[in-house]
Amino acid sequence: MLTDPIADYLTRLRNAIKAKHRVVEIPASNIKREITKVLFDKGYIQSYKFDEVGPQGTIKIALKYNPVTKQSAIVKLERISKPGLRKYSGSTTLPRVLGGLGTVIISTSKGVMTDKEAKTLNVGGEVLCFVY
Repeated sequence: MLTDPIADYLTRLRNAIKAKHRVVEIPASNIKREITKVLFDKGYIQSYKFDEVGPQGTIKIALKYNPVTKQSAIVKLERISKPGLRKYSGSTTLPRVLGGLGTVIISTSKGVMTDKEAKTLNVGGEVLCFVY
């Protein structure tokens, strides 16, 4: 049993990037599906596929690398809000990553979205992770 499935998701992505894997397979959940969609929309991953095999299914993620330098599109994934210490932020006090160049993924009442989308919709929520 996992106490923090989002941290497990981010760790599997980090490990696959360090090992230069092309595809990583992760057990699925609704929040992981939404985070995957945000990562795809922002261009951090090449593609994804949801497989509904078994009780919970899996997510297959194709990682994105620079063809010349072989560097990953994701430099760092950092979990912010943890089960032992939740971090919430209002729409006016959302954190910025690398002066706005990175992405903050937030779980709001309107779904999982980036910090820029949350500011546009004027909603706050739980700060899940930083990606850059």
